[in-house]
Amino acid sequence: MTQSVQARIENEIKSMKRGSILFPSNFDVVGNVEVVKKSLLRLTNKEFLIRLAHGIYLYPKQDKLLGVLYPSIEEIANAIADRDKARIIPTGITALNKLGLSTQIPMNIVFLTDGASRSVVVGKRTIKFKRTTPKNLSVKGKLTGLIIQALKEIGKDNATDEQLEKIHNHLRLEEKEIIEHDAKLAPAWISKIIKNRKQ
Repeated sequence: MTQSVQARIENEIKSMKRGSILFPSNFDVVGNVEVVKKSLLRLTNKEFLIRLAHGIYLYPKQDKLLGVLYPSIEEIANAIADRDKARIIPTGITALNKLGLSTQIPMNIVFLTDGASRSVVVGKRTIKFKRTTPKNLSVKGKLTGLIIQALKEIGKDNATDEQLEKIHNHLRLEEKEIIEHDAKLAPAWISKIIKNRKQ
């Protein structure tokens, strides 16, 4: 029985795009969770899959020069959020990095979520999901959401002119209605920075 489940899982994975991130829950209809886990372990042992973290697998995409193309830590976080039907927003240094406000790459990447709080160890790095209030996840704009989190990390009155200039450049790409909506969800000092964007 286990063998047939493994064959069915393997065939199902072959129909997916290379580079797909997989979880045992992807194969709920194929067999019970223990049989599915054993099948995924066997497929990992035969190098058909790569285990990224506990219960997280990669259907690897190969590059002739670079070898296996691994997903970014953020792609893994987004895959976990999709599986859990949860919303996430990058915080802290990650938000700064994505906006070009810092070149520092954090070892621990932290996301606010409306899903469960948890930590996922991926290699030497850790993805942390911190449960937050719905208000923090109610922003409509991807950019404004990042900017609010980045400014929280920088702190009140600590942003340099260069950082503010970059923030205003990003805001020029966001719709006015979205900015007005999201500014209301931010602390007053951040709201003021967002609303004062240069046209």
